[in-house]
Amino acid sequence: MGWLVVLVFVNLVSSGVIAAYEETLQAAIALAFFLPLLIDSGGNTGSQAATLIVRALATGEIGVGQWLRVVVKELAVGTALGATMAAASFALGAFRGGVEVGLIVGISMLGIVVLTNLIGVLLPFVLTRLRFDPAVASSPLITTVADAAGLFLYFTIATWVIGLMGPLQPV
Repeated sequence: MGWLVVLVFVNLVSSGVIAAYEETLQAAIALAFFLPLLIDSGGNTGSQAATLIVRALATGEIGVGQWLRVVVKELAVGTALGATMAAASFALGAFRGGVEVGLIVGISMLGIVVLTNLIGVLLPFVLTRLRFDPAVASSPLITTVADAAGLFLYFTIATWVIGLMGPLQPV
């Protein structure tokens, strides 16, 4: 219960990120349609990676000292998974909001999946090293961190693309 109460307050970071990028969101309201897709994909990716690592640590398949080898492997897995999901997200974004929105959503999906996969892999190692039970803390903590990091990445990419292309035209 303690972790969940702390995470309620940490979740305020996500709303702060959205507030900080209010102008970007107003410039292309279609970006709001993809928030659940991107944030849920990030949380799912990070949680799945963490679950696999927690299990492998618990069964002795890997040890804490093998973290770098595992991170390198999962970086490749996350990139392949992210590229596949990015292609689908680009198509959905282009269909719903035009090519620019598709570009923003596709690039964001790639970045979010790679980032949250790495967070999901690293967090159990860190928690184990700090003598916390990674099985208890990993999933809720990853979801919360993935939400905030995903929102920040999405709106940073959107701001950059809008800056390059100018205001997006509604479809």
